[in-house]
Amino acid sequence: MAIRKIREVGDPLLRKKSRPFDTVDEKAKELLEDLYETLKVTDDGVGLAAPQVGVLRRAIVVDLTMEEENPQGPYFLINPVITKKSGEQVCREGCLSVPGKLGDVIRPEKVTVEALDKDGKKIKIKAEGLLAVVLSHEIDHLDGILFIDKATEIFDQEELERLEQEEAERNK
Repeated sequence: MAIRKIREVGDPLLRKKSRPFDTVDEKAKELLEDLYETLKVTDDGVGLAAPQVGVLRRAIVVDLTMEEENPQGPYFLINPVITKKSGEQVCREGCLSVPGKLGDVIRPEKVTVEALDKDGKKIKIKAEGLLAVVLSHEIDHLDGILFIDKATEIFDQEELERLEQEEAERNK
């Protein structure tokens, strides 16, 4: 297991489509473990896709175990595909590959994702709320799509802090 360098916006690899795995072999399992180890050392990441560490393969890790409201995961997914989606929600997203930026993105409220787990078994995840957002976000990475491509509004960290402070003062 290794902690890998996270690629950032501007890296052309982040814009390429990832290839599926034929089988879940030792190399695929090692990639999933590296994704998880890399995710764990970030301050606020909840998901990571293989292209973000320079590997154009269809693998993601999602870990919401630290979320107080709805702890879930970790999920280790090979060849994940959204097979069903419904509803809409607007979520303020960030990304480890787009540091210092947040954006409002319209995502499905509910998704069904089919994938292989790290043992090569077919699984189906029915997700809603934050888990649906994170799965959608990470699967987008596998197709070379970043949240900034879908955001209706983008904020830098300073601008967001200023807006939140103004709102807090209005609510006093």
